[in-house]
Amino acid sequence: MAVPKKRTSKSKRDSRKAVWKRKAAVHAQKAISLGKSILTGRNDGFVYPMAEEAEEGEE
Repeated sequence: MAVPKKRTSKSKRDSRKAVWKRKAAVHAQKAISLGKSILTGRNDGFVYPMAEEAEEGEE
């Protein structure tokens, strides 16, 4: 017969949620930073093949 598991405390639950939200904020900041660097043309670590996409659209 199934037995209910112990309940998670509010502090543990809130701590996990805070970590999850912090990770989301960090990833969002990185995405914005990458987008800005691509738009300004100062990106070094990201390959963005603009010329190839323009050639495919003309055909």
